[in-house]
Amino acid sequence: MGLRALVLCADEKIVRVLRRVLSDLEIAIEHCTEPDGAIRKLTRQRFEAVIIDCTDLKAATSVLKSARSAPANKRAIAVAIMDGHNGLRSAFDMGAHFVLYKPVSNERAKSSFRAARALMKRERRRNSRVSVQIPVTLNNAQTGFMQKLVTTDLSEGGMAVQLPKHQKDPGPWQVSFILPGSEHGIELCGEAAWHNAGGQTGIRFANLAVDLAHELRAWLNQNAPESEKDDPPVHCKLTDLSLGGCYLEIGSPFPVRTRIVLSMKMSELELRVEGVVRVMHPEVGMGVEFTQKTVEQRSHVEKFIHTLMSAGDALPELLVEPEGFEGESAKAPAQSTLVEGEDPLLDLFCQKASLPAELFLNELRKQRRSHPLDSAEETILPV
Repeated sequence: MGLRALVLCADEKIVRVLRRVLSDLEIAIEHCTEPDGAIRKLTRQRFEAVIIDCTDLKAATSVLKSARSAPANKRAIAVAIMDGHNGLRSAFDMGAHFVLYKPVSNERAKSSFRAARALMKRERRRNSRVSVQIPVTLNNAQTGFMQKLVTTDLSEGGMAVQLPKHQKDPGPWQVSFILPGSEHGIELCGEAAWHNAGGQTGIRFANLAVDLAHELRAWLNQNAPESEKDDPPVHCKLTDLSLGGCYLEIGSPFPVRTRIVLSMKMSELELRVEGVVRVMHPEVGMGVEFTQKTVEQRSHVEKFIHTLMSAGDALPELLVEPEGFEGESAKAPAQSTLVEGEDPLLDLFCQKASLPAELFLNELRKQRRSHPLDSAEETILPV
């Protein structure tokens, strides 16, 4: 089943542009001209995106609220069509992920919906499973339990296995298996997520390392139906970098609270860093806070920085791809791990996020001058 978007808009010119752009991106649309009709559809059908003309802000807010309260559409990507840049904060406050400004042009719409489609696919694939039989070993060192089994399906977040009916070991387990076509084994921590009457058990992966998650995701993407494959990573330009985060120039930035993976390739070296978008400027760029929950993740960030510092005039290839949203609610405030004063770049994300793009970028430039490149702890500007 393909991607579907509900469009609430009475302006035929805008609708024609959306039909053309979304058709090129293989996104089908359901068009409504009245809020009541849109709300009825949202309660009965599933959509990956909800696109709303916010000329009547009260009506638009009501429709988006209805989408969030409908179980099938609570995670739909919300796109607000606004009359001008002054409406940016209002759009985000009502729960929109993306903003399109009038007049809506083909190029502007394409830029926004490329990023939106990538997130739509990620959200839909979050819990999708690939049916596959892989030998797997469960080991619980504390209880002495060890069992060799075969999976029934596999996803990015876990797997299902058939445990012997007499076996009641609660886990957590050390889970070991080899992906088909791979030459090395995967070892990770798993915990029981659910059981059914037939003895089948769902195992949720815990604390998955970024490189391991990337390997698993790549295999699942390769083996998923063509319509379910993720969009490829997007090229971006790094302008500011610190131990805690970075600012990226990108024509199709992802919304605030989007979890992303930033990959750097230089010669034969490839590094990946996880982060969360804290600041987003449509058509300009985004500020990303690195998530440093483990020693391994922090080590990746430090290696990322030192590699760039020693690169000289060589330019790395930087790619970014979305992983989904940080929280369940579109209105949930972004939860940062930074301590004020620890990192000037993250302080800027926290304190100046509401500034218009031009003023925010001016603050970035001021910060570069006040924090020269002395160490990996400072904000840097690559060539």
